[in-house]
Amino acid sequence: MADKKMSLEEVNEYMKKQCGFVPRMFQIINTVTLSRAGPSLISMRAFRRRALSRKVKELMFMSGGVAYCSPRCIIHVIPAINAGATTMEIFEAASVGMILAGFVPGGPGIPYAFEYALKCLDIETKFKKGEKWSIFRSQVRPRVF
Repeated sequence: MADKKMSLEEVNEYMKKQCGFVPRMFQIINTVTLSRAGPSLISMRAFRRRALSRKVKELMFMSGGVAYCSPRCIIHVIPAINAGATTMEIFEAASVGMILAGFVPGGPGIPYAFEYALKCLDIETKFKKGEKWSIFRSQVRPRVF
């Protein structure tokens, strides 16, 4: 794959296959940088299976989203589920993110991150039931720093 120059559609399709979705940010990055970077984009390399499974990487993304109170990062709970994450794995990863929020310099702190940890579990429950879910909720505050 590294030797072949890929079209924008091929790169986005590859990311969808590897990640489960193409984040808007990477749609823009792919459009702007594809002519220079080709398929060696950071996101594509991040999701290749090496020492860490895709499930673990998605849980790490989600945990970071909890720590930084980022609704656009906690969405990684969905690809984590699709990669086989259990409710307990999601709970533990969200808990790690919540505790991490207390150590992020100038970060949101544990009480705010707690709401994001709960939101991860709410999304997981609704997604598994096939119910409508959203990354936004009035109780979930935007980043505070």
